[in-house]
Amino acid sequence: MSNRPCQTYVTSRILPFMRILYEEGPCLAVFKPAGILTQAPPGIDSLETRIKEFLKRRDGRTGNIYLGVPHRLDRPATGAMVFAKHARATRRLADQFEARRVKKLYWALTQGRVEPDAGTWQDHVRKIHGHPQAEIVPADHPDARIAILHYRTLGATPLGSWLEIELETGRTHQVRIQAASRGWPLLGDVQYGATAPFGEQYADPRLRAIALHARVLGFRHPASHTPVEVIAPLTTAWRGLVEIDEDWIGEGIA
Repeated sequence: MSNRPCQTYVTSRILPFMRILYEEGPCLAVFKPAGILTQAPPGIDSLETRIKEFLKRRDGRTGNIYLGVPHRLDRPATGAMVFAKHARATRRLADQFEARRVKKLYWALTQGRVEPDAGTWQDHVRKIHGHPQAEIVPADHPDARIAILHYRTLGATPLGSWLEIELETGRTHQVRIQAASRGWPLLGDVQYGATAPFGEQYADPRLRAIALHARVLGFRHPASHTPVEVIAPLTTAWRGLVEIDEDWIGEGIA
């Protein structure tokens, strides 16, 4: 992990319907807001649907729009996501995620002070069948999958710790369940035991954010194979909780 919080150096563009963090050839990285699904059945709002509609309007296209989705972020999380505009690029990006060659760096705010200040968490987790939830299980459980992350403390908040987390694996709700199982749920994550809110408290709990942000996403461009590192700005929900530079807050991001 880096020795200091990352500074944004990838210039983002705010365009109608979409905030683009990076775009080159078949590769498109965008900011995912909280409260929206990455993918959903037809008729249900999702980031995938919004991007397709944006591309159709921006590029003056008609008919079906192809968009590959090589990875996902939890509905209440925010941050950087990468998509692909054709199938070959999707396969190449998906292969990178599967082979763990993608850099995934998260920022998170916990309820409670994490100790020690840095370390590695290793557990076995499983996704609960039929429910959008994960749990820690014994290593010999038939559905167990190893979950490994590395963290360091960037600072303290009035409610707990500000962590920088690097995922070695990518399991369902991995950061959330690994932190909560140790007694440090993420702010706003009532699903895993948090009692402290985070961000705007919408009447519909599905729209509420948790303090989990995909800050850095690093990968090889699927066509040129050049290294790309995308950095996502924070939302205003972080303001006042940690000491951060104002240019880390995304313009127009609530």
